[in-house]
Amino acid sequence: MKDILAFVMAGGRGERLMPLTKDRTKPAVPFGGIYRLIDFTLSNCVNSLIYKIIVLPQYKSQSLADHLDAGWRIFSQKIGHFLKVVPPQQRIGLDWYRGTADSIRQNLYLIERYKPSHVMILSGDHIYKMDYRLFFNYHEEKAADVTISLLEADKNLAHQFGVAEVDSDFRILGFQEKPKENPKSIPGDPDHVLASMGIYLFRTEALIKMLKSSKQDDFGSQIIPQSLDAHRIYAYPYRQYNCIEDYIYVTLADGERQLQLEPCTRDSAYWRDVGTLDAYWNANMDLTGVDPYFNLYGVKWPIHTYQLAVPPAKFIFADEHHDSARVGKALDSLVAPGCIVSGVVRNSVLSYNVVIRSWSTVEESVIMAGVTVGRHCKIKKAIIDKNNIIPPGMHVGYNPEEDRKRFTVTSRGIVVVPKGYFKEDTF
Repeated sequence: MKDILAFVMAGGRGERLMPLTKDRTKPAVPFGGIYRLIDFTLSNCVNSLIYKIIVLPQYKSQSLADHLDAGWRIFSQKIGHFLKVVPPQQRIGLDWYRGTADSIRQNLYLIERYKPSHVMILSGDHIYKMDYRLFFNYHEEKAADVTISLLEADKNLAHQFGVAEVDSDFRILGFQEKPKENPKSIPGDPDHVLASMGIYLFRTEALIKMLKSSKQDDFGSQIIPQSLDAHRIYAYPYRQYNCIEDYIYVTLADGERQLQLEPCTRDSAYWRDVGTLDAYWNANMDLTGVDPYFNLYGVKWPIHTYQLAVPPAKFIFADEHHDSARVGKALDSLVAPGCIVSGVVRNSVLSYNVVIRSWSTVEESVIMAGVTVGRHCKIKKAIIDKNNIIPPGMHVGYNPEEDRKRFTVTSRGIVVVPKGYFKEDTF
């Protein structure tokens, strides 16, 4: 994998994630208590032995740059490994990055500098585990010029994706952009389609030829469809071929937990585009529970990030000589270091330095760093962005009409409190 150069697209405005993206680019949105969205793609790279990575930011990228600088200085320039952050520089015109293809075209000088045999293009805002070595091997077996990773999705969801039409060998014959009727199904599987994941592997010569012969800005909707006749372009069925081997804790029939090797973990088939608030909340909830849909606790496929130097989480219990109603506990939840829990937390994700005060309950919620939930509060199905001090006795997520007067409330009823909405002098 030493001859692969990976570009990570990290300029997303993330308008459907507002207000979480009001002051940060989408790949920098916190996730899972201690991570940022981009950490999952970058971890896939290093776990797959890809050590030459270029991140292409654009929209409100300062928090992303800070995070990468603090947490991803793990590469050795001496042996040719690096992670570089390359913002738009107007090297070939006056425009900023206009799309995936345009951002690579504006940085062809880097490809010419490093001379990789292959270029991989990735999105920095998806949650998944993928062994890119398997992807590369498949690409070589097909003698492909371009291989695109595609997700096997139910046919009735085809209208949400770009769908690839393939032959029996999975060579791509055409594309349908969010087809509302008659989507092309997988050969031999009429109930499923192949949906775009935004993951591409190019032979370098083919990539340069495509970019220089076209002025189009996007790979998925423009350049790739135009190149089907001139190049060998193949589909990689993600759920069929991707397999993560890992040591994880599993629940046995008697309820006991045991660490064992999983030749192919359940979350090998997991992929989420957290492009909406509901999808973001769902993906966080997928981390909770006894056997989470997406498991952060494997040994062989770690998710790397920057971790703050803060104390361990603390849970406050009342003893028999004090008020027995005062209890601090978290059930089926992820609790980051620095948290102090004096209330009850269920099926939730708490980031760094969250304080849940006495007699409060937090359920099915995502609480970001530096939030304090006052006494006697009730929080349910909410996303609370960082640096909020929730006044005592407040209810969030229990009265949609009242919540809509102040906050964003999604179609599913998830209440989103923006960063710094509640200040200390609110109460």
